[in-house]
Parts: sequence; C-alpha cells; structure tokens
Amino acid sequence: MQVRRLEITGAFEFTPKAFPDHRGLFVAPFQGEAFAEATGHPIRLGQTNHSVSARDVIRGVHFADTPPGQAKYVYCPQGALLDVIVDVRVGSPTFGRWEAIRLDSTEYRAVYLAEGLGHAFLALTDNTVMTYLCSTGYNPSGEHGINPLDPELDLPWSGELAGEPILSEKDRDAPTLAEAKADGLLPDFATCLTHYESLRSAT
Repeated sequence: MQVRRLEITGAFEFTPKAFPDHRGLFVAPFQGEAFAEATGHPIRLGQTNHSVSARDVIRGVHFADTPPGQAKYVYCPQGALLDVIVDVRVGSPTFGRWEAIRLDSTEYRAVYLAEGLGHAFLALTDNTVMTYLCSTGYNPSGEHGINPLDPELDLPWSGELAGEPILSEKDRDAPTLAEAKADGLLPDFATCLTHYESLRSAT
C-alpha cells in the first residue's frame, strides 16, 4: 500500500496493489496497518455508505460539526469519479483550497478525509459506485453543505463534465463558502487539530 499525505492537513491518498489473474482481480482498498501508520490512530467505524451515481452527478460539498465530526475513507469499486477534498476549517492555512483525485475501479485508490473537511465528487461514468467508511453515523442536525458550484471555490468540474451537472436540490441550494463562514457554520481549525490529537492519544 502506497500512502501520500496531501497538502491539506488531515487528508491522505492510499494506493493499494492489485492482483489480477485469469479469474479476475483481488485488491484491498483499505488496510488497517497502513492507515494507522499514516494517521497515527486506527480507523473508527460508525457507518458504511454506498452510493450509485449517473454520469455528471455531483454530490457535496458535505461536512459535519467537529467534534465529533465525520471522517471518511472513500474508494470507487465500480466506474470512475473525481473526488474533491475542500478545506472548510476556519483558521487553516489552506482554508478555501481543494485537492482533486481520480478514484476508479482500475487502480482502486482511496482517500481519507479527517473530521471537519469538506467532501464532494463528480461521477465520470454511469453507474459509478462510491464506498464510504465513516467514523460516525449520520447526524442530520450536525450535517452541513457548501454549494459545489460556488464560483469562489472554483471546483474542477468544468473540464470533466459531459453535460450539465446533476445535483440534489439540497446541494444546489446550499450556501457558498463565504455565506457559511458568515453564518458560523464552518468548523474551527484549532478545534479540529485538538480533536485529531485526541484520536492519536487514545491509541
């Protein structure tokens, strides 16, 4: 398993080795030892999610109140998608910046986003599947969103879309990053760092 620490604090890319043969293929997109070595703590599993998306569907940008927040380990077992991590933590040196990684069923890369980070993706094929390992269960009162078409964020959809983006009504009506900040909805970077340290100290 190859691990790459991304520029946004708390985000990592994991690339497993695949083993194809005459029967098909075997791969382990999540490996606990590699994860713990990279992050300094084992994964906490509160819920698994599974989504299926048509071409040009955008989901996100989603994030949760931290603490407890909701960390996510995501990979694409079918199809292909452009996964985007957005730093929405007020006070972070990379606040408002994003990183994009292609996840697909060819290389089976995975991305980990620590609590407090924003997450979105664009499906690049029909029937694209996303698998999520989440640190906590869904908490409607603590879940928030940023409009993925926020022009100030300028997320990298335009070069990847085949047609018009397909969004849920909730994501289309979500506030911009600036509006969410003004309304006090965004996580605090220092609070997030304290939370990350508490996870490492608990091991």
